[in-house]
Amino acid sequence: MKEYPYWWDTVPSSELKTENSEVSPQVESLTGRRFDVAIVGAGYTGLAAARQLAKSGAATVVLERESVGWGASSRNGGQVLTGLRLEAAALVRRYGESRARALFEIGLDAAATLERIVSEERIDCDLTRTGHIVGAWKRSHFEGLRETQALLARVFDHRVALVPRAQQREEIGSDVYHGLLVDEHSSALNPARYVDGLAAAARRAGVTIACGAGVERVERQASRWSLITTRGTLEATDVLLATNGYTNGAAPALRRRLVPIGSYIIATEPLAASAAAGLLPRRRVAYDSKHFLYYFRVTADHRLLFGGRAEFARPDAATTRRAAAILRDGMRAVFPQLAGASIEYAWGGNAAFTRDEMPRAGKLEGVYYAGGYCGHGIALATHLGSLIARRIAGEPIEHPMFDDRFAPIPLYHGRPWFLPIVGAYYKVRDWLA
Repeated sequence: MKEYPYWWDTVPSSELKTENSEVSPQVESLTGRRFDVAIVGAGYTGLAAARQLAKSGAATVVLERESVGWGASSRNGGQVLTGLRLEAAALVRRYGESRARALFEIGLDAAATLERIVSEERIDCDLTRTGHIVGAWKRSHFEGLRETQALLARVFDHRVALVPRAQQREEIGSDVYHGLLVDEHSSALNPARYVDGLAAAARRAGVTIACGAGVERVERQASRWSLITTRGTLEATDVLLATNGYTNGAAPALRRRLVPIGSYIIATEPLAASAAAGLLPRRRVAYDSKHFLYYFRVTADHRLLFGGRAEFARPDAATTRRAAAILRDGMRAVFPQLAGASIEYAWGGNAAFTRDEMPRAGKLEGVYYAGGYCGHGIALATHLGSLIARRIAGEPIEHPMFDDRFAPIPLYHGRPWFLPIVGAYYKVRDWLA
């Protein structure tokens, strides 16, 4: 079993499996160099922002401790979902109908931004409008999906369909669910090929990407910033932190506001084409209605990717193996026909959550940031990265997710000690269900 993302093996000449000391030969030393903007993190957020800034004429460098896309940008399931982490009913309860509509629209705008960049830059990442399905884990959840359907139509003018259990085999080769919700507006892509193409687009625009350049400290020096990295010290007029679920002690203020939560995925061996087609006949991406949800899809080479938050510990080799065993059992429960299928890949990565499960972008203690996508990062990171770049470039841009007063989480300094407690609570709720 390969303990790295399946996606890495789909990118020709990928830097992802290369030791970071060997990558980015264009940048040997950063000492003494000056830039208009220094961006920390070469994922979707940082690269989308860098591309936008370079097109506005800013001299931009992206600093990455590992390699391009090494974090969540190449470790996710490749699901580009409509909406936000908060479901429609939660948005309305918290914000009222008018603001909820505006927030929901951001998810659609983000998907449009993603599609535009992929088209403009001709990024070959298999972006396809597949739609997504939500499986009702229990009977009462299907009634909840019915309420969601009505609310989406009435408040958000967003049409989705319901499929009762008796007909769900048209959408999924499983009887474990009690009906489905189908949203035709979502998409799928290859996340590693997307981030690879986004990096190439940024380089074409003139961005310097320095891999193997871990940022140790960011210090204010008069009117500029000094960034001390493992490849030397450089200066920049502005700094953007685009580290999301991998924010460390070099950004203590942001670290107190983002909670890294591990998510894990397994990938089967290539299945027979007919067997793969029987799992998700319409090639949709999918997730279910549990608190500890499963999410899954079929790849272009007929593998099933099956993921979930199977462990709360920091992703490492031991945790990944434990999570893989849990996910394998879950996969076989949902798809008993895969009992004999071998698991060829298993990996984990960090998603970043905020206290209220809403993404943010803005300025903290003089440094720009964007993050907290709560598992919806492919489109939202691309979108918010591009928007915060326009603000850095001087555009007087306003946005509902811009927040320069983003409050820290009480009693939290970057180590999520409370996650096992939260996890146990939701496991019990799912078990009772």
